[in-house]
Amino acid sequence: MGRYPKVRPLLLVLGAVVAIGVALVAASGAVTVKAARNASLHASILVTRDGMTLYHLTAEHGTKVSCTGACASRWPPLLVPAGAVPVAGNGILKSKLGTIVRPDGRRQVTYGGFALYRLLRRPQGG
Repeated sequence: MGRYPKVRPLLLVLGAVVAIGVALVAASGAVTVKAARNASLHASILVTRDGMTLYHLTAEHGTKVSCTGACASRWPPLLVPAGAVPVAGNGILKSKLGTIVRPDGRRQVTYGGFALYRLLRRPQGG
């Protein structure tokens, strides 16, 4: 069996525990918002865990959502599933993260009271 016969089963169990933890986080629909430095703006901006820039509509504040329909197709809201909470990444104050309920019943992430959106980039037509 070798010099360290109990190490292999322990590593297998540890690997299974880590895999289950990763699967639970993925299944929970965890959405992470973090800060990133934008060199051209000389400022920090909000981004997703994957580095996608997040935006807010200056006309929206509080629980009023005006970006629906075609607007939400071009500017998809940053959503979390029911029961999930957004995660504060590096440079983000957890106390400023929240959610609001959109007119369609889905939950949208907010930061400092502003609903967060992504930009859907479409290929340029020719």
